[in-house]
Parts: sequence; C-alpha cells; structure tokens
Amino acid sequence: MYKELLSEALAAANWSWDLLPQPVYLVGGAVRDALLGRKREYLDLDFVVAKDAVEVARKIAKTYQAGFVLLDAERQIARVVFPGSTADFAQQEGDDLYTDLQRRDFTINAIAYNPHTQEIIDPLNGCVDLDQKIMRMISPQNLADDPLRLLRGYRQAAQLGFSVEEKTRVTIRTLAPRLSEVATERSRVELGYMLANAEGTPWLQSAGEDGLLKDLFPSANRESWAKLSVVDDAAAELAAMYPGIDSYLQAYLRDTLKTTWLAIAKIACLVNPQPDIAETELQNLTYSRMEIKAVISALKLFPRLQAPLLSLREQYFLFQESGSTFLSTVVLAMAYRQPVEAIAPLICRYLNPNDLVAHTTPLLSGKELMIALNIAPSPLVGKLLTEIAIAQIEGKISTIQEAIAFAQEFLIGGMSG
Repeated sequence: MYKELLSEALAAANWSWDLLPQPVYLVGGAVRDALLGRKREYLDLDFVVAKDAVEVARKIAKTYQAGFVLLDAERQIARVVFPGSTADFAQQEGDDLYTDLQRRDFTINAIAYNPHTQEIIDPLNGCVDLDQKIMRMISPQNLADDPLRLLRGYRQAAQLGFSVEEKTRVTIRTLAPRLSEVATERSRVELGYMLANAEGTPWLQSAGEDGLLKDLFPSANRESWAKLSVVDDAAAELAAMYPGIDSYLQAYLRDTLKTTWLAIAKIACLVNPQPDIAETELQNLTYSRMEIKAVISALKLFPRLQAPLLSLREQYFLFQESGSTFLSTVVLAMAYRQPVEAIAPLICRYLNPNDLVAHTTPLLSGKELMIALNIAPSPLVGKLLTEIAIAQIEGKISTIQEAIAFAQEFLIGGMSG
C-alpha cells in the first residue's frame, strides 16, 4: 500500500527519475505526506544523493529548463524550481543513508524512498509512528542541534492531527530556552500556521505552557493562552451567524504576508494590553508595519465595541479607524465577553457595502472643496471633509451643493465662535 501511495504522489512531479543517479533517496515531508495520503497542491521534494548533489540538480534544471538555486555550496545543497514543484538535492550526511536519517528530527520525517527500486527505507520505525499518529523524536541531541525543531514538532502535530510522545514532550520542555537561539523570523513562520486556524490552537497553547514562547511573547500568561480558544469560539459563532465571515478571517492580510485576520485577534491576546508596549513586542517579533498596525488597531478599538450605544458620529470614527481590521476587532471584543448581539448592528453595517456609515462615499474631494471655498491647503480641509461626511451620514446633506453650503456655514460658525 505504501509503495502505491508514494508512486502516485510522485507522479505529480511530472519529470523522469531516469536523470537521477543511483542510489538516490527521497526523504522528509514529501514521503511522510504521501504515506499519509495527504495531497499537496505544490510538491516540495527533498532528495539525498551520495555525491555531486549540486551537479545532479544543475543537470536536471538544464534538461527541463527549470530554475536552479545554489543553496549551500559547501554542504552541496541545491534547488531545482519547476512550475508546480521544487526539488532540493543534498549530499548525504555521514557514511551512509542510515547515518543521514539518524540525524533528522522526528521518526516520521526519517523515512526514505528509492524511486528507482520503489524501496522504502525506515530504520527508525517512522511508519509505525505514522500509523499511531505520534510525533517521536529521534534523539534529544537532534532537537538541540537545531532548536527550531522544538517548535516545529508542535506545528507538525497541529497540521497532521498527531500527538507528541511523552518523552519527546519532556525533552522539548527541557530544551525550551534554546529556542531563543533561533532567528525570530524562523520561529514566526512556525507560529503562523498555529495562529491561523483552530487546529493549531491547542498546540500553540502547549508551546506557551511548555515555555517555548516565553521570549517571543513575554507578556503572555496562562490566561492569555486560554484566551486563544475563546477567540476560536467567537470566530465560529460569528461565522455561523454571518456566512462569508469565516473565509475573510482565514484570508491573509495580503498575499505577501502569511498572517490571517483571525491571527491578528489571537496575537492581540498574547501581547501586552498597552499598545505602546505591544508595539515594541511586535517589532521584536519582526512583524511588518501592516501586521503591527492591525494588532494595535484591534487592541485600541475593541473596548469601544463594549461601550453602550454609539452615536452615528462615533460609529463613523470607529469604522474609519478600524478599516480592514474591523472583524478582527469584533472577534477580540467577543473573546472579552461582549455578546455578538450587542455588536450586530455594526457588523451588519460593515457587511453592507452600500452602508454610508461604514463605507462613506465622499460627496466631493479636498481639491474640489478648496476651489469652491477659495481656501489654501491646510489641516482645516481635512476637518471640513470629516464634518461633511458626518453630516452626510446623519442625513443633513446629500448633494455637492449642500456639502459646500454646509462647509461655508461651518467656517462662519467656527470663525464667529
């Protein structure tokens, strides 16, 4: 059964194995996922060869006119980039394949496959652990050699729906302080998946409770980690009431940022509640300006959603300040015990693209206003545009002419005041 799964999965690579030297072994996640029957939209293949790995990769890239990237000349690692897959070629570590596999992180990632002979090489019984859905370390030293593996174990457990074997978890707890040796950017990639969806939450909480994330989220405490489950529950409740919200919360802030809008609400639970301190913590985590702005916005604005009825003016400013972060802010407010029914009118406004309060369409531009009133550029122009927008949503004006007249009266009133 295993051999058929592997053959079927690797057929998607759509290139001949004849160019590969003998022996050659496919290792790592592609083997693991194929054995689990997990489909990958984008194949990420890792090959181990006995020698000349870079030349093997270069030859394949040239034959198929694919991209070639030299990753590490000294360790003989290179990448071939195809439209639907990448293939990394690395020189075998140690005297033989068994030595190479012994140096990996978890048994389920230490299974090799020879595409020429269709032989599965599993000296560490990784297939048994796959069947039992267990993450088991190969040795404590292997985890210590690259401390990112500590966090990766929890991330993979979340993705695969596996448990972490008890001795492995004890070792991770013991080695937890070593994660501080890893570049923050690398740790944040592992965090990304666990923050993005409900399946990752229990393992993110475990990582927090086991001390792995102490340096990354210094303000987080037991209550903070528990709050993540409440955020998931709030998001699920919201999605059940308003179809389409779930896909929005699961969307990335933008394509180049692998942080979801749901993750923004979760991160807000883990940083300091004081926005200025939270901003420093987020900068230390190397989040982008856009991500930091979104988290800080949610932190600042969610208390307003817990206030009694907001005037139209207050609603206008809330929507203007929250922008795309509004639904993340709603989830955060619900996580802090604000009933969704109390926020429902605001949610309905936000979801209605024609709602003037949430999505104000200016009656005129700043340039048009300056020409009409014969005034120079200044902060006053912005103030007038804001007052015009509020008068519009309050139903006092609805045309350009009325907007100009309103602005003239506002100016006169301001000067007489």
